[in-house]
Amino acid sequence: MNSDVNGPVPAAGRPVIGICARTAPVTLQGSDMLVSLALQAHVAYLSQAGATPLLIPLLPGSEGLVDRIDGLLVPGGPDLDPALYGETAHPVTRAMSPDADRAELALVRAALEARLPVLAICRGMQLLNVLHGGSLHQHLPEITGHDEHQPRTPTFTLGRHPLKLTPGSRIAGVLDEDEPETACHHHQAVDRLGAGLTVTGRAHDGTVEAVEVADHPFAIGVQWESGHTPDTRLHEALVQAAVSRKSN
Repeated sequence: MNSDVNGPVPAAGRPVIGICARTAPVTLQGSDMLVSLALQAHVAYLSQAGATPLLIPLLPGSEGLVDRIDGLLVPGGPDLDPALYGETAHPVTRAMSPDADRAELALVRAALEARLPVLAICRGMQLLNVLHGGSLHQHLPEITGHDEHQPRTPTFTLGRHPLKLTPGSRIAGVLDEDEPETACHHHQAVDRLGAGLTVTGRAHDGTVEAVEVADHPFAIGVQWESGHTPDTRLHEALVQAAVSRKSN
């Protein structure tokens, strides 16, 4: 828990950051079950930055929780249903349930309308683009000619390449490096950019790696796997934005 000269921050004073839940099959004590979950790193990084993380299941009506949270983290996960942007599924597209997709879209839309700080990661950035009327490349290797964004290895491996960020953008201010490096694992990416979004980061091959919602205090989408490395800067920036909003 974060502390200051007066001691630990009271729970009541900590901003609440919602995390969109993912579902996955697990085996626990010999029993197979389907669970709602969040990557523990997201929970830990937000807590260490001074927030109280809150898992939000993707159910109808979840958008009604926006008046109980101070910010929203939209993590990585399965592909979006291509029908949401008017396309049929590519053979390698592996979508989540359409109902969960629509619940998450409604939740993110409500958070943006409420001017909550939003950090959208990997699938989250793709959802942010689709929410604004954009589309996706369903299988990036067919566009780039390589698999550097999702290395084909026997185990989960992060692809790494340098980023080119727009000077003066919010993401450039958060990372504050001349040439930061991504740690990514995705086979889809932004194709047609959604209305009201600005591209603020690209990979060396032109793939969109960061977008920001225009005229919003803090709404950032990043394509890389923030939460799968020790880098906590984006989580800290989200919490700080929530603190600032909460105090105003």
